[in-house]
Amino acid sequence: MTPARRGQWQTASAVLTRLARQPGITRSEVARALRLSTGSATEVTARLRDVHLLTEAPAPTQGRGRPTTVLQAHPQGPVVLALDLRQSSWRSAVVALDGSLSEPQYKRHRSRRAQVVLNNLRGEVEQAQQQYGARLQMVSLAVPGTVRDNHLMQAPTLEWVELDLTQVTAGLDVPLLAGNDATLSGVAESRTGAAAGAGTAVHLIIEVGIGGTLLIDGVPAQGAAGAGGEYGHMPFGDRSRACPCGARGCWDLEIDGRALARHLKEPTPDDPVAYTERVLRRSDRAARRAVTSVVTALGYGIAGLVNAHDPDVVTIGGLAIPLRAAAEEAFAEAYEGGLMTFHRSAPPPVLAATHQPDGPLRGAAALALDQLTSEPAIASWVAQR
Repeated sequence: MTPARRGQWQTASAVLTRLARQPGITRSEVARALRLSTGSATEVTARLRDVHLLTEAPAPTQGRGRPTTVLQAHPQGPVVLALDLRQSSWRSAVVALDGSLSEPQYKRHRSRRAQVVLNNLRGEVEQAQQQYGARLQMVSLAVPGTVRDNHLMQAPTLEWVELDLTQVTAGLDVPLLAGNDATLSGVAESRTGAAAGAGTAVHLIIEVGIGGTLLIDGVPAQGAAGAGGEYGHMPFGDRSRACPCGARGCWDLEIDGRALARHLKEPTPDDPVAYTERVLRRSDRAARRAVTSVVTALGYGIAGLVNAHDPDVVTIGGLAIPLRAAAEEAFAEAYEGGLMTFHRSAPPPVLAATHQPDGPLRGAAALALDQLTSEPAIASWVAQR
């Protein structure tokens, strides 16, 4: 590739990256953001249109001035299959270069055995490949566990350990990108959600246990082994309680359906998410006390993370949103009470996630699009045509 050609793809990459992070952006807005002349913006969008990477539609008229266009993913361009694996189900969506999702499909596990679930996910990939052919450029998988180099190291809520996730795409000639679901949900919020524009953000999500991530300018801090953000396994709980992860006193055990059942002296639920939803619908005093206890543990834990990370904003997703809403005073008291004094005059806001319930899908797509909008990926796409 000549230096001139590399320069052209460099600008094209910047345009596509901007489109993925700012859906609905106009050509004139891209030109201003990237400091391109009108002619350069027109030239690069024309080239991207010719190779089926983007298309343009008339932008809504906004007063005087030269008309512009809205940039969109090309209908024949590359796509990502995003998969969101959960304890009792999984969801899938096809994602275009502008981050737009198809209607997510939902399926419950017939079995929670790892091989059965992974085979089902592989079937979804095969179906997408049949439908989209070479347009399917990547599969991005969100899983509720610790992931390193596309290997699931540990997923306590699924009771899975040391699984090679690449079997989901092995032999299908499409690369896999796998990551932790809470981390990916945080990426979505930091890129295009409630934390967009924040330099430093903490994201937390409660499903079965609690997970999250620290994000700096939209990039998750994943740690040396890819295990960053396992906040649920910080010792914020009762050290007499053993966690399935192998540690004791985990925060996980204080803030989900398992904790509610313990407070209510009921059996540990097989589906802690559904159990939490049922308890939240109850109005009896015992249920209210149980919810208050869980929300108090949530507030104090978030305060601890604020003291540690000093974020601009904290976003919460999953069951954290209805739990806080059910005991707002208890949450506020615990959150403020756990903050260092200097944080209390202007505590970071704790905001509900924007991308409920699609955060893991959107975050998985976002990291895949980071790769597909790179210069080498654009050159590879063009070479295939």
